[in-house]
Parts: sequence; C-alpha cells; structure tokens
Amino acid sequence: MSDEESETADEHELTVESLRERLESVEAALEDAETESDLDEVEAALTDLEADVEAADLEEEDEEDESLEDDLDALASDLEDARGPYAEDVVAEIDDAKGEIAETRWTEQGESELVDVVETFVADVNEVLETNLTLTDGNGEDTVARLTATLENAGAAVEEADLDPDDDADDIAALLEATEALTDGIDGAQAWEDLSIRQQLRAQGFYDVLEHVKDYPPEWHALKVHEKQHNVDMILLSLETFDSDFMEEHALEALERMGPEEALEPMLQRATRRDQDAITIIGKIGVADEEVVETLVDYVDNDSNPLLQKVTFKALGEIGAEDAVQPLADQLVAENGEIRSAAARALGLIGDTRAISPLADVLEEDDDDTVRASAAWALNRIGTEDALEALIEYDDDRAYLVQAEAEKAGPALEPTA
Repeated sequence: MSDEESETADEHELTVESLRERLESVEAALEDAETESDLDEVEAALTDLEADVEAADLEEEDEEDESLEDDLDALASDLEDARGPYAEDVVAEIDDAKGEIAETRWTEQGESELVDVVETFVADVNEVLETNLTLTDGNGEDTVARLTATLENAGAAVEEADLDPDDDADDIAALLEATEALTDGIDGAQAWEDLSIRQQLRAQGFYDVLEHVKDYPPEWHALKVHEKQHNVDMILLSLETFDSDFMEEHALEALERMGPEEALEPMLQRATRRDQDAITIIGKIGVADEEVVETLVDYVDNDSNPLLQKVTFKALGEIGAEDAVQPLADQLVAENGEIRSAAARALGLIGDTRAISPLADVLEEDDDDTVRASAAWALNRIGTEDALEALIEYDDDRAYLVQAEAEKAGPALEPTA
C-alpha cells in the first residue's frame, strides 16, 4: 500500500465513533491519574485527540461532531481542575494580598485589624513550613510598609520551600487555605472608603474646632472657624472631600478671601481645567510661579470664552506676571471692548513700562471711552514719568473718567521743592 493510500485509510478511521472511543479512554486515564506525570500523559493524549478531531472530515455528522467537541472542551477543563495545587498559586495569592494592602488607604482601626490578620497568616505559614517568620520591625516605617514587607518574606519562604505538587500536596492546600483566610481578613478590614464623608472628616479633626453648632450644616460653621483660624489645610480638605456645590462654593470663597500660598498647588490643578474660581484665588495668592503664569497665559487668547479671559487677565495682573505683558498688550485691539478694558487694567496692575506705548495708543485711537478710561487708569498705575506724560495731555478729554485720571497725573509730574 502506498503512503497516499495509507493516509486515505487513516482518514477513514477518524469517525465520530472511533474518536469518541479514544475520548472515553482519555477520560478514564484522567480519572485514574494520581501524579502530575500521569496528568502530563493525559494532556498529551488529549492534544493528539483534539488534533485528529480537527483534521477529521465529519461534515455529514455535524450534530455528533459538535457534541464531541463540547465533550473535548469539558475534558480539557477537568484536566485543568485536576492539576495542582502549586506553590506558585500560593505565592500569587500572597502577592495579590500584598498589593491590596499597599494600594488601599486604611483607617487606624483597619490597620490594627490588618496586623492581626497578617500575624495569623504568618503563624499558619510557620506551622506548615516549620519556619520562624515574624511581623517585621518598624524601623521608622508605617504599618502598611511593615505588613507588606512581612508578606514579601512569607512569599519568599514559600518559594524557598520548593514544594512538590505531588509529594507536598497537603502542605500546599493548607497554605492556600491560609491565604484565603488572609484575603478574607483584608477584605473585612476597615478601609478609608468604608467611612462616610462625616466620619472621614471627623477622623481628620475637621470638627474639632466646634464647641457648638451655630450654622447649619455644621460643616459650614466649621469651615467659618477654620477660615478665622487660618487653617488652610482644613479648608482644602473640605474642598476635596465634600460632594456638595454648597460647601465647594463656601470653601472657594474662603480661599479667595484668604489668598493663602498653601492653596497654590491645588488651585493650579483646578486652573488647568479652566476653573475660574481657582484662577481668581491664584490672583489673590499673588505668587508669580512660572508654572502658574504658563498655565494662565494659555487662556489669554481664548476669545471663545470672554469670562475666562477677564478672570485670567485680572489674575495675571494681580500676580504681576511680566511674561504676560505682550500677550495682554495684544488683547488691547480685541474686538470685544470688555476684553480690551480688562487687558488694559491687567497691564496697569503688572506695572511694566513696556505697556506704556500700547496703552497710549488705546487712549488716542480707541472709540470706547470705557476702554480709554481703563488705559488711563493703567498709565497712572504704572506711574513712571513716561506713563504720566502720555496721560496728562488728556486733562480736558471728552470722557470724564479719562479726564479725571489725567488730572491725577499732573501733580505727580510737578517737581518737588
């Protein structure tokens, strides 16, 4: 018989009936398997059988073919279930527990509960592996760091034990039972997110300033006291914690009145999201931080949002952002008169002499007297001789506000005796 004839004959033998007989044989071998080596042999036989089923031409017996493939899938699943457990599974569970502890914010009670859970787990590992692991010493580290270090040591001990899935199956099973108890204990420990907002704030001392509640809600009264005592950290805490438009509004208003430098970074984060309240507060803080100026200057030319522009102009003026002089000067010819006026006043607040010439041009050429009055005010604010000389010639201007600013410039230019 030729090779081609032999191959054809083999294909004829791959019937549903013959393949199912082989499947039943593999199932029996799986049932009798006692070691990992036995399971390896079952897996090899199953792999060969799956290849033959795929290669077989069983199109005329579709329903039986589909049933056979379903049984193969079920057998593969049974084989997977029969394997192990392995020491690697224990280590993986310990790593998961370690990550959960490290990545979660715990309450003081929760940390105490975790200590008990990990100590119990370590005792279980010592009993199974005959080791002498203990909870690691503090050495200046916090509780979470100590617990994760302890679990790291436990995982290393399991790896070093080199447990065999056949010979040490009972030990591996006992360790897996211990890791399950560890996981359950971690899940049951009190995490920060388990607390209500009021519980979180109470734990951080937000309400400690209250001797009695004068305003409702009590959080509002506490906020007022914290402002009076300049407790910026508590005002920022309330801003981050409350999911309340009411409390957010009052917290932001308190920060605006205070203008505390400690609020610069969180306000800058909000400013990157075009938060106008945060930008106003940045202006009140008055620190010309490079990152702050870069963030705000990006909004100067945003003519699609005039309100954002005006708030930004004022903040740049209040912090004295010299790097914003040219971008603001460019806005002196904007189409919107309110924008031109706001830009002029911001330049006056900055006080840079580079703004004198463009402000003088506004006085001479702008049709809007309100804008011209803002330019006059800005020149007075800059206050140098050149600025005042550019302004003084308008002392009989048609616009009263421009004239008033020009009249202020006169005495300032007169030589002192």
